[in-house]
Amino acid sequence: MKKYQYRLEFQVRDYECDLQGVVNNAVYQQYLEHARHEFIKTLGLDFAELAEQGLNLVVIKAELEYKRSLRSGDRFWAGLIMEKISPLRYRFRQDIFLQPDNQLVLKGWITGTGVNAKGRPQLPKEISRALNEFG
Repeated sequence: MKKYQYRLEFQVRDYECDLQGVVNNAVYQQYLEHARHEFIKTLGLDFAELAEQGLNLVVIKAELEYKRSLRSGDRFWAGLIMEKISPLRYRFRQDIFLQPDNQLVLKGWITGTGVNAKGRPQLPKEISRALNEFG
């Protein structure tokens, strides 16, 4: 198993499931987003403060590979690895695993950047520092 920079545990809620009794495909992106946001907080960043400064972190590409379905009540965890793609772009490699036996549920690759108030690419210094640290 990969060594993840961050890991967050979840439990599927009833309202996240569709008529077939499985988690709706769009909900997986919410799980991944929540894990990214919690990770970014560990870097000392606050989304509201960034927005006040005119900086917004945005997703520019999302690729998901579904391996199996989650059902109501399932416990699972999401792991992520942050990678630098270029001076202004980063990618999160994210996976979701079903507990207790760590069965792979989903593999995801989320690419992002920062955008300043003028609509130009700009990363907060904390993100740049983390990218340099993590590689």
